Amino acid sequence: MDLLNTLVDKGLRRELPTRDEALAVLATSDDDVLDVVAAAGKVRRHWFGRRVKLNYLVNLKSGLCPEDCSYCSQRLGSTAGILKYSWLKPDEASKAAAAGLAGGAKRVCLVASGRGPTDRDVDRVSDTIKAIKEQNENVEVCACLGLLSDGQAERLREAGADAYNHNLNTSEGTYGEITTTHTYADRVDTVQKAHAAGLSACSGLIAGMGESDEDLVDVVYALRELDPDSVPVNFLIPFEGTPLAKEWNLTPQRCLRILAMVRFVCPDVEVRIAGGREVHLRTLQPLALHLANSIFLGDYLTSEGQAGKADLEMIADAGFEVENAGEVTLPEHRAPSGGGCGSHAESGCGSDAEAGCGSHGAAGCGSHAEAGCGSQEGGGACGSVPAPATVAEAPADARTDLVSVRRRGAGTDLAPNA
Repeated sequence: MDLLNTLVDKGLRRELPTRDEALAVLATSDDDVLDVVAAAGKVRRHWFGRRVKLNYLVNLKSGLCPEDCSYCSQRLGSTAGILKYSWLKPDEASKAAAAGLAGGAKRVCLVASGRGPTDRDVDRVSDTIKAIKEQNENVEVCACLGLLSDGQAERLREAGADAYNHNLNTSEGTYGEITTTHTYADRVDTVQKAHAAGLSACSGLIAGMGESDEDLVDVVYALRELDPDSVPVNFLIPFEGTPLAKEWNLTPQRCLRILAMVRFVCPDVEVRIAGGREVHLRTLQPLALHLANSIFLGDYLTSEGQAGKADLEMIADAGFEVENAGEVTLPEHRAPSGGGCGSHAESGCGSDAEAGCGSHGAAGCGSHAEAGCGSQEGGGACGSVPAPATVAEAPADARTDLVSVRRRGAGTDLAPNA
């Protein structure tokens, strides 16, 4: 297709596609999906080769969030049967992080539910960052704690944080439909605070909340303008007990088209497949590695993921290799001189750049439903908008059996999945 040839050429030059071109990627048919993957894969390999960065989530504080984000299992009013616990002690968090690092993770994403941290919370997380870094050489640490107040990003960086995750989640025009307790502008402000403090910024989106193609393009273009180093792409995990529990709008092919569009618009940044990949990509997960160069290993914030061993086997079987701790994630023109963290900011990123935030629900740090780091759930502030008066039933073929609440790892006495 002429469209795909044009997008490959632009991606290799880091040239922004037109909005019509981005929309055209999302509008391609299932018959063309392998052509779309092949084209975007050329851009991915040009900037990142066949390396896959592994990120590991540690949920420092689960549930009981005062925010009302509709997608989040930790939101105010959620009846999802998730784990609920207060702050892990630094040694507990460090032990949880060690499991992910032993499994091959390069970055640890420290996520906490809530609107944003108090200064005492920043002290707690700072102690945790120091404990992790004292015990693990070359580890990257990303924090995902919600909306930041003045000076807090600087304190996290001084403690050794490399990155900060806070997702935009959806377009500015529709943000008020999913969250009422904070604004889209609040999220932008926190990403800018992270940048200004010299942290590697991580910010992404959640697909599958009923948004239009135009909304998806809007949020990805807004992310490119913010210039994060890492863009987690979450696919909504419709938790029972949340307002979006019946939103089953994604197919594996649609997820691939969304990832391809993100890669074309953000060709030289870390694109992470975050929350929901197991639920929505399913057996097509290996194809997504041709589009994204980063994933979460094991479980997410409040949901269980694919077994860590299966993640590693999938990467190897697909012909990719796990990125080593000493390798710089980002291309040379974005990475700080001499650093391994992969931040594009000239101030560097302290030590290990995040890039991970974007997990499953997150919210943020990359996760999907949880609060944070790249995850679907949270993105920093969990919560949800009041449920509509009538809720449509999920499609008969929806794979609700794949949504599994996390019952192991942080906050439990059971071994984590890494």
